[in-house]
Amino acid sequence: MSCLSSLQPSTTARSCLRATVHRCHSLSPAPLPPPRFLLRLPNLRRLTIRSLDAAQPYDYEARISDRFHKSTKLKIAIVGFGNFGQFLAKTLIRQGHTVLAHSRSDYSGVADTLGVSFFSDADDLCEEHPEVILLCTSIISTERVLRSLPLQRLKRSTLFVDVLSVKEFPRNLFMQILPSDFDILCTHPMFGPESGKDGWNGLPFVYDKVRIGSEQSRVSRCERFLDVFATEGCRMVEMSCVEHDRYAAGSQFITHTMGRVLEKLKLETSPINTKGYETLLNLVENTASDSFDLYYGLFMYNKNALEQLERLDLAFESLKKELFGHLHDVLRKQLFGQAEGLVVPEERPILSELPSNGIALPPPSGSVNAQSN
Repeated sequence: MSCLSSLQPSTTARSCLRATVHRCHSLSPAPLPPPRFLLRLPNLRRLTIRSLDAAQPYDYEARISDRFHKSTKLKIAIVGFGNFGQFLAKTLIRQGHTVLAHSRSDYSGVADTLGVSFFSDADDLCEEHPEVILLCTSIISTERVLRSLPLQRLKRSTLFVDVLSVKEFPRNLFMQILPSDFDILCTHPMFGPESGKDGWNGLPFVYDKVRIGSEQSRVSRCERFLDVFATEGCRMVEMSCVEHDRYAAGSQFITHTMGRVLEKLKLETSPINTKGYETLLNLVENTASDSFDLYYGLFMYNKNALEQLERLDLAFESLKKELFGHLHDVLRKQLFGQAEGLVVPEERPILSELPSNGIALPPPSGSVNAQSN
């Protein structure tokens, strides 16, 4: 093959042919016909070596494949590597992204198990120049953690993402603390390690592109991060931080409040559980597994939460009045209904109708009764 690779058309090909035939005659007393491939030597003018059969470690296709892989994957630093941070890291690693982690507590053992690089020093983490900083801290510690990060060690235009259950608070915090070159994406995966343990398909993921640069690379980076959740089948909901907090106060905060109220009752399973009661037990399990700091953060850092708490209190008082009002009618009829000539008036408690969200609540029930008297 070395001879063939150096052949030139015309004279060189003919001289190589003669040398080969001569060697064949010297090895055998009887003349042999020339090999079949030599009969095609005149066609060498049309032969050109274009590729190698054996794959090389750094051939063109491997380089292109590696370049494509890097263009679709991200280097993501998770700040706050607790329960929820580890929950997200598992999916990020499975999708092929590079994950770094930093936390106040030492999670190096857990990180090694998951395939995550753990950094106990925030300076060391930032010097790795991650493309995305993903804040998975508690709501009440977010400001302290954000101010402690050495932002000067990061690349300009780094994308900051939060996953807090409130949105106006981190949005305002990011806008206040982060340099104007940094991109901001506020998100809320409306599920957790318990509700998302069997997969994320169909679960809502809310996001708001607060500040994303116009360069194609920055737009693409944001979309690639969102694709992490879209690929898992999440229901992607783009919504402003203000809208999110208004809706969340009427859903998530109320859910956590009812779950914690039921937890105080110390509900227990029984041999005759109904489906409704099983639902209540599941609600207690899902909400009680979260830290009280989360519930406190939902109340403290969402300005709509207090209104919902007051509405819940008003609804409970109204329900009690209606219940005792019916009981009062029954007792009156039992005690006085058979008395001769006694007319029992038809009485019903005057219930306060709950106003719509955003409308001021009426004064306390005592004030209303005083005015009516």
